[in-house]
Amino acid sequence: QVQLVESGGGLVQAGGSLRLSCAASGPSFSAYSMGWFRQAPGKEREFVAAVNWAGGDPHYGDSVKGRFIISRDNAKKELYLQMNSLKPEDTAVYYCAAGGTPFPLSYYSDYRKFGSWGQGTQVTVSS
Repeated sequence: QVQLVESGGGLVQAGGSLRLSCAASGPSFSAYSMGWFRQAPGKEREFVAAVNWAGGDPHYGDSVKGRFIISRDNAKKELYLQMNSLKPEDTAVYYCAAGGTPFPLSYYSDYRKFGSWGQGTQVTVSS
């Protein structure tokens, strides 16, 4: 099973940018579809973005479309989330997650379909 560690969170002003990274260890990272989710206090875990094993078929949650970009580097075993034009409502703990194989597109936005999770990284956007 893959182990995941997120980094890159922090405090940023509204309109700013951050880039999150997720480092994977263990076998077969390149076989997994990968996703980013977030959870704010008192709210349910929310889908942010997901991408297939090759970095294709990127999908985004409606609230981040046009602002966030998901990507991966299988050689480095890393997943990324470039976050631009940040808003206070983007404040949350951000988690990366690995899906199983096969992993159909219909699974991308369902956090229950992802089997491995990192510990999360806090992103705070001030107004």
